[in-house]
Formats: sequence, C-alpha cells, structure tokens
Amino acid sequence: MIEVVDSGLAFRTMGSVDSTSRPPSVDALARSLSHIDLPHPLLVDVARQAIASGDHHRAESMALDLRAAMLQPVINATGVIAHTNLGRSPVAVHVESRAQNLEFDLRTGRRGSRQSGIGRLLARAVGAEAAMVVNNNAAAVLLVLAALAHDRDVAVSRGESVEIGGGFRVPEVMEQSGARLVDVGTTNRTRLDDYRKAIHRKGTDVALVLKVHPSNYRVEGFVEETPVSQLSTLGVDVVADIGSGLLDEACPWLPSGPPDWLRGEPAARQSLEAGASLVTFSGDKLLGGPQSGVIAGRADLVARCAAHPLARALRPGGLVLSALHDVTIRYLDRTACEHVPFWKMATASADSIRHRCDQVVDGARIGKVIACDSLPGAGSTPGAHIPSFGIELDGDVTATFRDRELPIVARVRDDRTVLDLRTVAPDDDQHVVTALRDLFVS
Repeated sequence: MIEVVDSGLAFRTMGSVDSTSRPPSVDALARSLSHIDLPHPLLVDVARQAIASGDHHRAESMALDLRAAMLQPVINATGVIAHTNLGRSPVAVHVESRAQNLEFDLRTGRRGSRQSGIGRLLARAVGAEAAMVVNNNAAAVLLVLAALAHDRDVAVSRGESVEIGGGFRVPEVMEQSGARLVDVGTTNRTRLDDYRKAIHRKGTDVALVLKVHPSNYRVEGFVEETPVSQLSTLGVDVVADIGSGLLDEACPWLPSGPPDWLRGEPAARQSLEAGASLVTFSGDKLLGGPQSGVIAGRADLVARCAAHPLARALRPGGLVLSALHDVTIRYLDRTACEHVPFWKMATASADSIRHRCDQVVDGARIGKVIACDSLPGAGSTPGAHIPSFGIELDGDVTATFRDRELPIVARVRDDRTVLDLRTVAPDDDQHVVTALRDLFVS
C-alpha cells in the first residue's frame, strides 16, 4: 500500500510497492494537495493529469498554476492606474444579498426598465436628453451603428479608422453592424469639405458621421482634423466616440480643476454641446466605474438603440449597473475625487506618495525611493504622464512578488524592479513592507 506522510509529494511504501516506479493513487495525490486553496474536484483533475503525464511530482506546481489562473485580488504597483490587464479602474461593488428593483417599477408594480434609473443619472451628468448602458464601449458603438445606420453609409475620417486595444477595429465593427464604411480625407488631414463631398457623392446614403477619438495613439506634425462643432453643420447626425469616459472637461468634481495631463481629452458634455447627436464612451476608464459602455444624447436616438434586438444581448447585469450607479452619484454630488479610486490615485500629490515610499523603505529596510511617472492607462490620454514616486530594487524580482498570497504586480526598468505607490491603496502599504522584508528570507 501507499501512504502519504506529509502535505508534499513524499510517500512511504510498504510491501513490494516501489515509490520510484509506481505513482500514487489519484485520491492520495489529490489529498496531498489539500493545502492549496482549490476545490477538491479540481485537485482530483490535477492529480489525474499529473499521473497521466508520467510525472506525478509535477502535481503541486500544476495545482499552483491553476490557482494562479483563478480570478483574485492583486496589488497594482505598476503605476498604470486603469491597467487593462488588472481590471482597469479599481471599483468596489456593494450589493446586499437580496432582490433589487432591476426591472421593476415600484410606483406601478409593473415591469420596468433596467436603463431608466442609471440612464437618468448619466444623462444628467453629461447634459444629455437620455442615456443607456451596455457591456463596453465597443458594444456601444456596435449598437449605435446597427440601430441607426444598418444598410446605410457612415462617414469616418481615414485618420480615425483605427484599431484600439483588444482588437477593436472600426472597419470590422462597422461591417458587423451592417453599416457601410465611407472613408473620408487622408490619414493625417481631414477637412470639413472632405466630409461634405462624401455625404453628397452620387450613390452614397450617409446616415451618420462617426468621429472616433484615437485613444491609444497620437499623430503629430502635419495633421488636421475636423471638430464636432463643424461636423454638426453638415445636416447629418454626428456620433462622437470619445472612448475614455471623461464626463466634463471642467472636472467640477476636482477642487483644483482639470489636471494638465487631461489637456486635449474630449469630454461627453462638451461634445454634446458642440452638436453631437450622440456620444459613446467607456465606464471603466476615466469615469472610474465598472466595465461598461454608455450611449448618451438625443432621446429619440437613444430610444432607437434601446429598442434594437442587439440591446438585449449587450445589456449589463445588476452588479455592473449597481456599481455604475454609485460612481455616477459621486460625480453628481461632486465627491468623485474623494470616493472614486481612479481620481483618488490620479490626484494624489507626488509629495504624499514620496512620504509613503519613505515610510515603506524605512519599515522594510530595503529598497531606494526614486522619482517615476505614472500613467492614466487603458488607452486614455496617450502620452500623458503623472509625476510620482516609487521604490526601486536591484534585479527583476517581479515573479517573487506575483507568487505571494496577495500578489503584487510591479514593473521592471533597466533590470531593476520598481513599485510605483500611486496605484497602491495606502491601506496596502503594509503588504508591500512585508513583501520587501520577505525578500531577505527568500
């Protein structure tokens, strides 16, 4: 028989069984992995796979790899505030474990719309007649094109026919919506007259002009683009895909007004004031909410989008709407700077971050405080940098940090590990201290 003697993979044999030639049973191997935080059925799967591979000694590393692939909280020390791979803007979801009036009208006792409450809040926040929410901004653009321009033409500047992160390509989204792309102007210069010629060209049937903010790159030099204020004079509905989710360029929720790194970033309120019929944007970038997409603008156009069959497939669930509801309230009562993590991190003074770095280094007795640059991230404000401070360590120890019970994700620069504390919540500083101290042990 085979007997497990510890939580590792050491086995004692009795009788004629040779532990070097015979693997343990699946059950015994799975039980030896019980110290790893995975459900027993998954440990059984790992044990079976390890034995089938001919090397049951790999079972523990296989189980740890599986555990690391599970969704879990991490500490973001990369300096990228809305980090796409780390869930973009950090946001809390507070929902009681009870029913909610997601699609129930408490006044009439009849079925209601999940869009009515959040739509009213977002419309008020950006000065629109109406608004609705979908899964993400790509879904918002897709729904607008499908609902308003199916089997018709949509004019887009060649300089804005872009690919954004995750494979969002304007021509392909256009094709999936059933709308036809009409290229306008050139890659670097597109004037109002270029749009006018495209709209009045024989054989075209332009339903919309789509203005896309190229949120993850910037073209400089001999360039020219046509602003929404001019496009709105063409007699065709203008849809402004601003991408990042900046609600108002004046940033009334920030006591000191808009920061320098936001200069030139299009905002929903000003795009609508300039004449856009609709704006689309993300809820999980500069807005600082959960992953979602917003369509806001004229009530009749929003209603057509909401009535389209795709709207049901693209609608968000109650958890997303609840989180977005809470975040939007913070903008309306002008406390986003205090309560929305993105803005708390983005507006923290460099001096306050340096002070925290000094305290961490003093507590851990390892590392060096350095000046560095943080990034807004998630394709927002390309080229923007926010002065910050971090802790620098010799060599690349990022794998060690990632292997912790509460993983810490840092970055490497010139073969040195850097932990930028701008993107670390102050309550997590002690975790960083402990991780630095543990480097001595490892």
